[in-house]
Amino acid sequence: MDKQIGRIVAGIGGNYDVLLEDGTEVRLKARGLFRKQKLTPLLGDIVTVSGDGYFDSILDRKNESIRPAAANIDQMLVVFAARYPDPHFKLLDRFLIECDSRKIPCLIVFNKADLLSEEQKRRLMLVLKAYEEAGYPVELISTVDEEQALKAREILLPRLLGRLTIFAGPSGVGKSSLINTLIGAGQETGELSEKIARGKNTTRHARLLPLIAEGEVPGLIGDTPGFSSFYMQQLSQEDLAKAYPEFRPYLGLCRFTNCRHMREEDCAVRGAAREGKISPVRYRNYLELSGDLNQGRKS
Repeated sequence: MDKQIGRIVAGIGGNYDVLLEDGTEVRLKARGLFRKQKLTPLLGDIVTVSGDGYFDSILDRKNESIRPAAANIDQMLVVFAARYPDPHFKLLDRFLIECDSRKIPCLIVFNKADLLSEEQKRRLMLVLKAYEEAGYPVELISTVDEEQALKAREILLPRLLGRLTIFAGPSGVGKSSLINTLIGAGQETGELSEKIARGKNTTRHARLLPLIAEGEVPGLIGDTPGFSSFYMQQLSQEDLAKAYPEFRPYLGLCRFTNCRHMREEDCAVRGAAREGKISPVRYRNYLELSGDLNQGRKS
């Protein structure tokens, strides 16, 4: 057959499922030349296919992420739970910083809103407001029943159609259940481990799934294995500060040109944090991540 263009939608054990332009899906292998080039095919890669059971080339990527390993991503949808497991904001910041360094936009979703009391919801919304003010779209949703699931779908669907969106986040936060809500994919879900308050990781292999709505441009969404820790690529102290959008108006205004925005006198970032212009949660995360960066630790 003539050469076609396709997108890798799954990869398991050296085999790759490729969605072709005509809508058909084929299972192919990668040619040996990719090993010689030290090029690993990724979920989301655009490839050329000639019809002999292999794909021939991988077209230039607009971006790629390490965890989850994927390419040509239009946006990340980062899912955390409002409760059970409780939000881990330092882990969220790690993920946002990594995406920022790779020029991948992020949408933040907090699931399981039904588990919050009114006071817990109020406190959480104060923190989420800081992320919104930093430029990250944030949604608080629930999929506990049909009514809430329909509302979540109405909120998220317009943001996902026509795009390749990778879902990512810790185990047990309801990523697969949310995808079921959006596309009815029948993704396996698991009960939360009460003993350690972490979810059983029911998504073992990443895969892109079609998202279709009548009269709209289809999208692709990827469910990926959950994580409980996350390594950032090595950043300089300066790059770490720049990765916090709300810090940027104050960078360069400090007394010292090499200010780390930690204990230095006349630090514009510290001053903004004291005045409430920077969220105390976000600033505290920055301080902790600065320490992690210097010690090479993971969260």
